[in-house]
Amino acid sequence: MDFGKYKVTRHLKPLQVPSKEKLLLDVSNIEDSFTGRADASIANTFIFEASHLIVNSLALFEQGYFDCAFYSLRQSLEVAMTMMYLYDSEEEVRKRELEKWKSEQHFPMYAGMIKHLESNESEFKDIKSKLSEFFDETEKVKKRLNKYVHKQGFDKLYASRNHPLNRIKNKYGDEVFVDEFVGYVESCIGTVAVMRLAIDPMPVLLNDEEIYARTGDIITYPYSDEFIAKYIGFDAIEKYKQTSMYTLHYDCFMQEEKQNEAVSWVIKDKFVDVRRSDEILEQGHLLSQVELLGVIALQHIESATKFYTCGGFVMYFSNRDTLRQKQGWDSRQFDSFLEATPSTNLPFDEVFISAFKLPIGEIFLEHNELISENDTYNIEYLISSLKQKNASL
Repeated sequence: MDFGKYKVTRHLKPLQVPSKEKLLLDVSNIEDSFTGRADASIANTFIFEASHLIVNSLALFEQGYFDCAFYSLRQSLEVAMTMMYLYDSEEEVRKRELEKWKSEQHFPMYAGMIKHLESNESEFKDIKSKLSEFFDETEKVKKRLNKYVHKQGFDKLYASRNHPLNRIKNKYGDEVFVDEFVGYVESCIGTVAVMRLAIDPMPVLLNDEEIYARTGDIITYPYSDEFIAKYIGFDAIEKYKQTSMYTLHYDCFMQEEKQNEAVSWVIKDKFVDVRRSDEILEQGHLLSQVELLGVIALQHIESATKFYTCGGFVMYFSNRDTLRQKQGWDSRQFDSFLEATPSTNLPFDEVFISAFKLPIGEIFLEHNELISENDTYNIEYLISSLKQKNASL
């Protein structure tokens, strides 16, 4: 008998969470909701941390450390609130409080942060006033989590909950306990997701097809309909859409030109449907220089299959198949392509690369066969036109 192992596990009762995989997948909606706000980039760290705490709670619960699991859930709310407190305040206050937080000086607790946000004009104040029922439920869950964290009640103690006699009697009901825990996990996922919306409304805005078709390639992913229905509620989202933050962003984006589907694929998914090139070029003014030139090259050069930019780190693919067998590439190889003389028809495993410098950036065209001198001339002529256009601006 391993005495040490017995000593550290005798009070533990591992339990399985049947819906764990689905819950972990749903947390990805929060993790993928990066904010692109230049003044709030550190908020992404808090978004990730809150997500990790929820994930950790599931692992801890299944291992039998139920009090740690409940504590981790409560901390997910605390971290999300800290994020709002730091990034939903005036810039001067934000800098001061962030410095306090980083240097471990006196910093307000959960209730203190809420009090500050509610006593000042803040996005959280606006959101909470419109989603009062949602936040009332969150407060109830937080109080229940505190009972486990502060060990109030015999069922919160390892010594009684997992006592051999109580295990035999199943006094505290494992199935009920798991269901209760899952309910708290779901509540915390929803609350963190809503708190994230105090930074910017993009996860909800991008769920709207009209807005999605008017935005560029941004790092935020939208909350899915399934996620909203399960964790937030469409009624709550409709109330959120009445906030000043949401309406200001919505009105701003609606002034932008709506992209057709093929253009949206190019900008957001880095995919060019060559069969719809004419349709794409009708809105060519919405594309970057690299995208515009790449689409034109794919349209007129039948052996062209894809193009790269940013030293090879960004790739655009098409509905044409490449003859290249390898999936990966080395950015240093792309640097050498650009410096080569000539920089066209350079061997790239089973295919070829032709590299061109643009007024802004560069483009690497991948093609299955050698391109002609006429193709090269036409591309260079287009680049010259772009340079002239840039010079006139």
